[in-house]
This record gives sequence, C-alpha cells and structure tokens, in this order.
Amino acid sequence: MKDVAALAGVSSATVSRLLNGTLELPQETRARIDEAIRSLDYSPNPHARRLSRGRSDTIGLVVPDIANPFFATFVAAVEQEADRHGLAVSLHATLNRTEREIAYLDLIARNHLDGLIFVTNHPDDGTLAARISRSGKVVVVDEDVPGAQAPKIFCDNVQGGLLVGRHLATFGHRRVLFLGGPPEMISARRRAEGLRRGLDPEAEITVWHGDYTIEFGRAAAQRFLAERRRERAIFATSDEIVIGLMEVFRERGVSVPADVSIVGFDDVGPLHLFAPAMTAVRQPVSALGRRAVERLLETDWAAPADLHKAELMPIELVVRDSVAPPLD
Repeated sequence: MKDVAALAGVSSATVSRLLNGTLELPQETRARIDEAIRSLDYSPNPHARRLSRGRSDTIGLVVPDIANPFFATFVAAVEQEADRHGLAVSLHATLNRTEREIAYLDLIARNHLDGLIFVTNHPDDGTLAARISRSGKVVVVDEDVPGAQAPKIFCDNVQGGLLVGRHLATFGHRRVLFLGGPPEMISARRRAEGLRRGLDPEAEITVWHGDYTIEFGRAAAQRFLAERRRERAIFATSDEIVIGLMEVFRERGVSVPADVSIVGFDDVGPLHLFAPAMTAVRQPVSALGRRAVERLLETDWAAPADLHKAELMPIELVVRDSVAPPLD
C-alpha cells in the first residue's frame, strides 16, 4: 500500500480509506491510484483489512441440511442478498445436531463472523436459547428457539393452516388427518391451530406427530392403510411428508383425490409435477432468506425491543388437483 501511495503521490491513509469505501476523491486523484494499483499488481490483504476495520465482512448461515430443497432455496437467497451488500457467507450444515449448532454459534464469540442467520429443525431444551442469547448478533429463522433473545422471522403458519382448513371445508371434509413435526415446534403447533380454525367447529381432527421427512410420510401412509382410517383428507405439513405419502399410496393403489385428498406445505419441491398436481401452502422461502440478511444488518443490537421482535412472512395456498369431496 505504501508503494501504491508513493507512485500515486498520495498518503497511505488515502489509499486505505479509498479501498475501504470511506473516502470520496476527485476523479483525477482516483485515476492515479487505480493506475498505480494496476501497475504494481497490488491486491489488498483481506486478513489485514478485517483486523484494521474490526469486521470480517462475512456472515454465518447455519441450516440443518443443504440437500433439502427448502434449505437449498433459502441458502441461495441468503447468498444473493449478502452479495448485494458486499458480504461473504460462511455456510454450515448441522445435520440437525445440537453440538454442531453450538460449535457454529461459537464462531461469533471468537470474532470470526459479523453475525449469524440460524435455522434449527428440532426442539430445544434451553441449551440453544442460552447460547444464542449469549452470542449476540443472531437472527433466528423459520423455527423458534423459545427463550432466545434474538430477532426472529417465521412464515405465517397459523394462516397457512387456516387456508388449508377452509379449502377442505369447502369440499365438505369433516374428518382430517394432520401430519406435523414434533409437538414442541412452533410450526407444528401453529399449523394445527390454523387448521382447527379453518374447519367446521364439529370437524374431527386426528393429529400424528413425527419429523418433516420422507420416512415419516411413508410410515404415516402405512399406518393409515393398516388402521383403515376413516379420514378422507390429509394435511401433510412438508414437501417431504407428501413425497413419502405418495410413494406408499401409489404402490398400494390408493387414488388421490378419489380415495383420499391431500394438501401439502412448503411447495418448494416440484409438487405441480405430481399426478395429481398437489395443492399446497407455499412458503416464501426466497423472501425469507433475503429478509433474514436485511434483519441481521438493520437490527440495533443494543436495543432490547429489537431483540424481542418476531415478524411473520405471508404465505399463499396454491390450489391444484389433489382435493375432492369425500366419498362418505
């Protein structure tokens, strides 16, 4: 940098501030510096710049799984928004394990990251909440970590369940099977709550809890058939659960929607390519990723009100061909 400054006839501080984006210079002066940089093939040392500025220009992104289309779409949106702000993204997949989540949260404490966007997909016993509250500069997205002092962003799960309930009710469904995640999770509770609000007050709802996985969808379909269930509508609250259901139903000759109606949730996977095309609540996954970066950058981390603020992202019901009136 001293060589560049000498060749351009300016001070080292001037070169430093120009490269850091904190100084506006006359066009002629800037042109001399740019020419000196090209002539000397100068490249700033990123580690030294981070130390001098007290910033890493890198945010962390913690997700359970990058193979899942929901999280893959979310990651892509975070990357695009971070790039728009000149930030790099350090991506970490936890495999939904608490010990890995804690290890990545500790990166903030060691000053390796300017902030962290955090997504978990399992209930917390208080361990994660305490670590998030202590770490600071963490935005919790998609699923809640109860007790964590951090900004939070969720999709409107209650409204999603409500739209499903109303849609099924218009077709005359009064017995519905709800397939949700663990009961401790905010998504499972709120989607079930919305479904109850949307159906007729006299409707019967059976609730089965599991994981948001293809395996749970398969197991639920097998149990549904083995028990000769009377429900003629199923609210499967993730793309993966829908896939598992459809695999088993197709193998066993169950017709959708003639024998049983299905409504999904997420609509990130190609549910429109199913036979029949699957009605589903669509989560705004890309918008969720972009908003998470914005929230990380705009939060006043010294203001308690900002750390206790949760916001909901709007959802929509995409109506296709997987719902019909019950036969009985």
